[in-house]
Amino acid sequence: MLTELQAPCSLLLAIYYLHIMKKIVVLTGAGMSAESGIKTFRESGGLWEEYRVEEVATPEAWHRNPDLVLRFYNERRRQLERAHPNEGHTGLAGLEKDHDVQVITQNVDNLHERAGSTRVLHLHGMLTRARSSVDPGIVIDIGYRDIRPGEKAPDGSLLRPDIVWFGEAVPAMEEAAEIASYAEIFVVIGTSLNVYPAAGLIHYVSMMTPVYIIDPNPVAVPSHHEVEYIQEGASKGVAILAGKLAAFL
Repeated sequence: MLTELQAPCSLLLAIYYLHIMKKIVVLTGAGMSAESGIKTFRESGGLWEEYRVEEVATPEAWHRNPDLVLRFYNERRRQLERAHPNEGHTGLAGLEKDHDVQVITQNVDNLHERAGSTRVLHLHGMLTRARSSVDPGIVIDIGYRDIRPGEKAPDGSLLRPDIVWFGEAVPAMEEAAEIASYAEIFVVIGTSLNVYPAAGLIHYVSMMTPVYIIDPNPVAVPSHHEVEYIQEGASKGVAILAGKLAAFL
């Protein structure tokens, strides 16, 4: 039981932390993981120069040649197993010490979680999961192993990667939009904001909310928010952001 002296002190401490802790929502894209050796799709030397999107990342590709699709994602999974979180990932995880941080990622890797981030919403699925090709609700963790050609899900359908392909709905968008609407600080890292519907999340962010863009390349923001640009890669950019956020403490 709290003493009469402890009770007011505890209440004041709680009010203090509520005042200084900011709800930070971070939207990350392929550039977030590029420093970890994860190939991006659109840049020079990226995956789309090796594979056509129509061949490996659409429902039609799956129906036409599931073995090729599995081979593509099995390769990505093996690459992920060898990769490690970069300082950008660990820097974001470190922000949880002083702030309420929610990551929304377009990436299908698990590097945010491996770096220590505790609240991560994956818009486009995860490489380390597989699901029924009939029922999206039947999902299993497969870690870094291959999905074998012809392997079946518990419902008897072919087991497919738990990835949201081009032309498929993004089930987590509604939850992501709600999270974005509560942001007190909104941060975009390593995405060009050209891929919809994820790019549209910024429209759910209050016009009063500070927006930071971390990317070495120019990013056109599809909104009228006032934006502070940090034109660096993920690791250096997150370190700079952390320094700016320290001003709120």
